[in-house]
Amino acid sequence: MRVLTGKLKGRPLKMSKPDLRPTQDKTRKAIFDILGEAVAGAQFLELFAGSGAVGIEALSCGAGMVWFVENDREAIAALRDNLSGLGISNYEVIPKDAFSVIEQMAGQKRKFDIIFLDPPYYQDLAKKSLLSLASCDILSPSGLVIIQHFKKDIIPDKTDSLELFKQKKYGDTLVSFYQMRPKLTER
Repeated sequence: MRVLTGKLKGRPLKMSKPDLRPTQDKTRKAIFDILGEAVAGAQFLELFAGSGAVGIEALSCGAGMVWFVENDREAIAALRDNLSGLGISNYEVIPKDAFSVIEQMAGQKRKFDIIFLDPPYYQDLAKKSLLSLASCDILSPSGLVIIQHFKKDIIPDKTDSLELFKQKKYGDTLVSFYQMRPKLTER
């Protein structure tokens, strides 16, 4: 695996485990093609970060800051190895469970422009994560939530605060893009 775009293009990335399911190159490239200039300067949160390929791609494309959330020790070691040789400092590795970090960030009133998550498949974590994000106010008003998930996972098109606006299929993977739902004004 390599960084595909931006100032770090071509730099190699390590994987922690042979059975880890990283975001495939074509999927990662498509995500960043869709995001375009929205990444520049963005506050970017990567949940279930694994080796950090997506967050590192965001840094390469000019993200202002990236928070990597991962709780697997081997994945954290690979993530830190990947970050250490890049000559960048605008990131933080948070070695905790994604759900506790979502609550922690909400308690700190943190806001993110882009939240990307690629939870393990077959555990209903995509839906659980989306609902957790929707209930915690950590997405900026014009922010995006991007979920990479198994094509058979059932996740809602709408929550109280988030709405699906784009979905792309790559083999057995779906990438679902959510944005804040417009608030209804009271009369």
